[in-house]
Amino acid sequence: MRRTELQVDKTILIQYCDMKKEIKDIRARIKMLDKFLKNPPVVSDTVKGTRKDGTIGPIKITGIPEPVYARKLKLRELYQQLLERKEEELLELTCQAEEYIQTIPKSELRIMFRLYYIDGYSYLGVARQMNSMFPRRRYTEDSVRKKITRFFEENFKMSGNVR
Repeated sequence: MRRTELQVDKTILIQYCDMKKEIKDIRARIKMLDKFLKNPPVVSDTVKGTRKDGTIGPIKITGIPEPVYARKLKLRELYQQLLERKEEELLELTCQAEEYIQTIPKSELRIMFRLYYIDGYSYLGVARQMNSMFPRRRYTEDSVRKKITRFFEENFKMSGNVR
């Protein structure tokens, strides 16, 4: 594997993680808009005018600000469409990331890569998962980080390109 191929594949893993965070952000925005749309703020104002009984004086008007509500509704629809597109892109990136991970020769590293990049565990979380899968081995946060880092470094060296 040449350096450029490796760099592209590492970029896919990083892009996959970033896209998961972006989707999470979009979902949070949709949730906030849903909360607003479900229970929009009610505003009140007092105007001077003729009441139903024909007298002139202050009249209290209460309601939902329609332009704001309509904008938020449209924004929610836009976010929903964006979310659907991003989820499709994420599915494609998942396939690409999994294909790359399958090229890793050692099973232990493939598991670590899946836990770290696909499942989003921290290095400590990966170490805990690995310790539960392989109770006779000892994994630490540093050992997981070093194994992942060394994998990329070794592949750069094997391709004849040193950073």
